[in-house]
Amino acid sequence: MIIKVKKLKKDAKLPKYHHPGDVGMDLYAMETVTVKPGEHYRFWHGFALEFSEGYGAIIMDKSSISKAGFAHMGGVFDAGYRGEYNTLLVNLSDKSYTFEKGDKVSQLVIVPVVIAKLEETDTLSESARGEGKFGSTGKK
Repeated sequence: MIIKVKKLKKDAKLPKYHHPGDVGMDLYAMETVTVKPGEHYRFWHGFALEFSEGYGAIIMDKSSISKAGFAHMGGVFDAGYRGEYNTLLVNLSDKSYTFEKGDKVSQLVIVPVVIAKLEETDTLSESARGEGKFGSTGKK
């Protein structure tokens, strides 16, 4: 699959797969910033993408950033989006963390998607789960 990438900022570091067969492309901080406990920070990546309909781009956590207490918030990019890609992280730890310019902050995964056609109905078929909510499979 060919994905077109456009640099929007001259010092942007483009997404990159690091090993053959990797699923996620690393995304990088464009500035040095310290994120305090409980704070959110949006990292702008300085590029835009173009890819075919039938695919989406999803921001995912980096394991090293997760271990530091960070989680991403949101991050689904549609095929028609041509704006700057970004990652919104929240610091869930009790310590401040400094990202240096060029540090990996997240990864981008390109996935095939199904565009559903919704059909309104008054009834749904029965299923084994039914309306079972949280804990419907038990604890063991």
